[in-house]
Amino acid sequence: MLAVLATTFPFFALVLCGWLAAERGPLPDSAIPGLNGFVLFFALPCLLFRFGRDTPVLELLNPALLGVYVVSALLIVFFTVQTTRSPRIGMRDAAFGALVAAFPNSGFMGVPLIVALLGQAAAGPVVSTILADLFITSSLCIALAQADAVGVTGREAFMRALKAAGSNPLPWAIALGALVGASGLTLPEPLAKVITMLGDAASPVALFTIGAVLSRSGRANRRAGRVTPLRLYLPVAAIKLLLHPALVFALGAAVRRMGAPLSAGQLVALTLVAALPSASNVSLLAERYGADNGRVARIILASTALAFLSFSGLAAVLIEAG
Repeated sequence: MLAVLATTFPFFALVLCGWLAAERGPLPDSAIPGLNGFVLFFALPCLLFRFGRDTPVLELLNPALLGVYVVSALLIVFFTVQTTRSPRIGMRDAAFGALVAAFPNSGFMGVPLIVALLGQAAAGPVVSTILADLFITSSLCIALAQADAVGVTGREAFMRALKAAGSNPLPWAIALGALVGASGLTLPEPLAKVITMLGDAASPVALFTIGAVLSRSGRANRRAGRVTPLRLYLPVAAIKLLLHPALVFALGAAVRRMGAPLSAGQLVALTLVAALPSASNVSLLAERYGADNGRVARIILASTALAFLSFSGLAAVLIEAG
């Protein structure tokens, strides 16, 4: 357990540093979009390009792995919508609550953290889940959120969300890396060095940015006087941190017993992805689509704070058992 905590602590400490920098003043809110843009359009694509290049295509598109993860995500989405929808929480807010329950922070946090814990072999499963979440989980939840919109059919909403996912640079970075790896192409040394330097910056800047984004969201909600009762957000954080990884592990174990091509190491990596806290960018999506951003931000903050213990504990158990 101490060895796992020694690995996970720096990652969560960087999130705390970002939160403190934004909360106490050294980092102005006006600088946060710049940090976010650097990670999203430069650093993280370079990191994912490297993982995509170094991971065999068949590992990136493993149908057993993707099937377990996607089915688990869909079950979590529909379970969360059904259990949280109420007169106070309409379909739009229930859908975005479901998105933070099923969409882990695999890009900004999961890739560097899980690779640090399990080694380079874990990169393939983690990168695969990013594709699934961007194109399936997020598109479905955005479509559900717009289900009550006048003049918008579910199919139209889903296709719009899918088109928006296609404009995200992360899947294209993975695809380009896989193409380069499959072709055996060697990049010129100066270009490879630039990609390496930007990729190496992804982890610390991304984690720092998560903390800053959470601080900004919290302060915005306090200024607006938005108070979300504990019962409206803590159960969703629990679904994210406890039910989601338990479901992935159970389905994965069942699939393995049936002889599907899913190794024990891949199942551990997949389970740890599901155990990550909620993706921080969902709060931006919630704001864009007019959902209760205060509730979404609370879920993300609670899951991120609690994940240091829940994620570290689960990682210690799985690594020791494996």
